[in-house]
Amino acid sequence: MTLSQEDLFKLALNLQDPWYIKSIEFCNEEKRLDLYIDFETSSKFKCSNCKTENNSIHDTKDRVWRHLNFFQFKTYIHARVPRTECQKCGTIRLIDVPWARRSTGFTLLMDSLILLFAQNMPVNSVAEIIDEHDTRIWRVLAYYIPESRAKEDHSEVKVVGVDETSCAKFHKYVSLFVDLDDNKVLYVCEGKDADVIRSFKEDLENHNGASENIEMFCSDMSPAFISGITEQFPKSSLTFDKFHVMKIMNEAIDEVRREEQHHNAELKNTRYVWLKNPSSLSLAEKEKLGSLKNMNLLTSKAYNFKLSLKDFWTFNDKALAEDFLKKWYYWASHSQIEPIIDASKTIEAHWNGIINYAETKISNGVLEGINSVVQSAKSSARGFRTTKNFILIIYLKLGKLQFNLPT
Repeated sequence: MTLSQEDLFKLALNLQDPWYIKSIEFCNEEKRLDLYIDFETSSKFKCSNCKTENNSIHDTKDRVWRHLNFFQFKTYIHARVPRTECQKCGTIRLIDVPWARRSTGFTLLMDSLILLFAQNMPVNSVAEIIDEHDTRIWRVLAYYIPESRAKEDHSEVKVVGVDETSCAKFHKYVSLFVDLDDNKVLYVCEGKDADVIRSFKEDLENHNGASENIEMFCSDMSPAFISGITEQFPKSSLTFDKFHVMKIMNEAIDEVRREEQHHNAELKNTRYVWLKNPSSLSLAEKEKLGSLKNMNLLTSKAYNFKLSLKDFWTFNDKALAEDFLKKWYYWASHSQIEPIIDASKTIEAHWNGIINYAETKISNGVLEGINSVVQSAKSSARGFRTTKNFILIIYLKLGKLQFNLPT
């Protein structure tokens, strides 16, 4: 049996009765294909409001949707969409067509392609590839991402990491909450004050989670995060992120170096030699560090406090870890190196949260690891215009969301 081109396109689009391809228009000059869909006479349809079947057609509205390209040809679907007068609820509404969601200019398959592309490249690139304005791409993301998040189940979440990242110029920040067991972003919101913790708690409970189920939090030493977690999650233990603790030491070392380089030119342009982990140094950097350490520099002495503190993170016994840290604190606080003394006082002020690491072994290393992805999200959302769009991209790339779309 030979199929007509209309029948072939009906099969390709998976159209079911009463829908059929009425006509096809092809323009080689414009690289465009237009498919006109219609329905059989005397067809009846389901009410889109109450879902009652076999309703008569009141009238029709002409609609157009952008579909997946057929080869290099942009493809559009045209149809007159019935409005039914429901025999049960009495409403007159447009029906739901099987190839597209309501109030959109793309077919479902086009939506699927946009989501796939947006997970792997900047939105501007997606817009360029499919030859549509990026605002249309953002509308698709703004529909599917919240829809997918609404179905998320956080009832098993027990260990949470929280950190903030800048999302734009002028000191705009968003806070990210991550399931440290599953390495996925649970929640993102604007701001970095204590209120973001309350906001996360509400979102957690809206997704079948419970605050009393959260056993452990990991955060930096932000007073806002500390007070928010203590107030909203009183049963949860708090571990301070070791990367942020070591960052305090690095800042102290760099402060010493910058002061000392005023009267020792050898220290100029050596910042990263002191800040990198020894295992990450190149051969040239190791040689440079070795020569500097032989010069009896104050910076070298400060550096030794950092190397010693790194040993603290290897302890698995809380009592032994605390004993080690007490000795380190005494040594650092009596070092007569002001930046190191200040760093030791900061550590003392956050003592319990740091000591907790020996038992919990949790850190925001996952968050630090996904920071490059967050930076990629910034690139993806470049020109994103709003923080809301930036948040959408983080969910899309890091939220492990599931989308119920045709493929």
